[in-house]
Amino acid sequence: MLKYIARRLVIMIPELLIISFLVFIIMQAAPGNFLDMYRLDPSVSQQFLEKMEKELGLDRPWIVQYGIWLKNVLKGDFGYSFYYRRPVSTLIWERVFATVILSVSSLAFQWVLGIIVGVFSALKKYSIWDKILTVVAFSGIALPGFFLAILLLFVAAKTGWFPIAGMVSVNHNDMTTWERFKDIASHLVLPTIALGFGGFASLMRYMRGSLLDVLNEDYVEFARAKGMPERVVIYKHALRNAINPMITFLGFSISNVLGGAVIIENIFAWPGMGRLIYQALLQQDIYIVMASAVISAIMLVVGNLIADILLAAVDPRVRFE
Repeated sequence: MLKYIARRLVIMIPELLIISFLVFIIMQAAPGNFLDMYRLDPSVSQQFLEKMEKELGLDRPWIVQYGIWLKNVLKGDFGYSFYYRRPVSTLIWERVFATVILSVSSLAFQWVLGIIVGVFSALKKYSIWDKILTVVAFSGIALPGFFLAILLLFVAAKTGWFPIAGMVSVNHNDMTTWERFKDIASHLVLPTIALGFGGFASLMRYMRGSLLDVLNEDYVEFARAKGMPERVVIYKHALRNAINPMITFLGFSISNVLGGAVIIENIFAWPGMGRLIYQALLQQDIYIVMASAVISAIMLVVGNLIADILLAAVDPRVRFE
């Protein structure tokens, strides 16, 4: 197992290099650069633009820029933000806590609720509850996350049940520890639902289909013929095998959360990495985009590695040779 993990981590190095190189090429292929906002200002002189271009390193060939960035990354330096005039690592570190909270709550919402509701739907096959949940699932799959976020904002604004923006209230610092926790939790509800509802709907349908397939297997019928209680047959034998295919989706879920957070965090004014990445894309702040691409790639690779390890833990048939 340790050799397998070490081999996967070694393979991750060329994967990250290729991803970062492709992202850098795409950013360079976009028309213009960060200084375009200054070029539109008639009061900015050409001398100032040339000075800024040299200071930011934009006067060098793109391959040289990438080489310098890669050399600095190996030293732990992700570069300097053009817009914020601050190190990229500092900007990300300031926002990573908010994104981690939103990501963890979204993943928990997707997986815990998705598996529970999927099992319930499978056990109530073709009932009125199954039909209602099927409509909910297909709606969640078809409905874009940003549109659901706007609907939730509208409902929250009309009812006042939940805060509609930000991570904390204005008087957050004056609250007690318990009140602060409740304040963050109330702000977290709508972004969590908007970010995780599509994943929940998909996982629910996968769980339902997988469990129904397993319940028709011969060994399940044999367990029933032996007189085992239905609860034992379902939750001890069928569910354990039905959940195995679900684990393979874990790696994609972890990486997709950051991608979805780019839009959801902007809609709800959530102070996380998603807003930072979105603003960096608009301003062509290259090194923030590069750092976010590397982080997303690491999350995808590590997520898939965790999924493989969990799959081996729950399925004794899986062996890493």
